[in-house]
Amino acid sequence: MHTKKNNFQIIKSKFQALVFGICFFLIGASANAQCAMCRAALSGDSNIKKAEAVNDGIVYLMVIPYLLVAIIGYLIYRMYSKKKKAV
Repeated sequence: MHTKKNNFQIIKSKFQALVFGICFFLIGASANAQCAMCRAALSGDSNIKKAEAVNDGIVYLMVIPYLLVAIIGYLIYRMYSKKKKAV
C-alpha cells in the first residue's frame, strides 16, 4: 500500500516525464526563427543570404538572456559554496 509521500513522488515523476515528453516533441518544431513579416520580406531565392543573416541574428538575440541567467546562476552557486566552506 502506498503512503501519501510515495503517491506524491509517483505523481511528481509522472508529471516530470510528461513535461519532458512535451519539451522533447517541441524541439522538433519549426527551426526557422522568423516572424511572419520577416519571412514575407525575405522570401525568394535572391534573398537567401539575407534570410540566413536574419535567422542568425534572431538566434543570437535569443541566446544572450540564457547566457546571462547561466552566468548569474554560476556566480550565486560559487558564492554559496564559498560560504559553506567558510563555515
